[in-house]
Amino acid sequence: MPRVDRDMKELARRGQDYYDRFLRDELEPEHKGKYLVLDLDTGDYEMDRNELEAFDRARTRMPGKVFYFLRVGYPTAYRLGFRSSRKQS
Repeated sequence: MPRVDRDMKELARRGQDYYDRFLRDELEPEHKGKYLVLDLDTGDYEMDRNELEAFDRARTRMPGKVFYFLRVGYPTAYRLGFRSSRKQS
């Protein structure tokens, strides 16, 4: 497995672990659906309904950091694909 893939998986593992241990009980369910941008080095984060707003604030406040993104109360931040609302006949 290429090093970048291993690094990304490790970042995701660390981010989810930090969230589960220190933030989940504090943030759910009051902030369900908001995007969390987490600095794993410090535990600082920004949160917003708009992921770009949260990221911009995090980047301004913590320049040069690598962030972990997640959506509060959901197993993933984003979903790939789509669901058709058309009825099948």
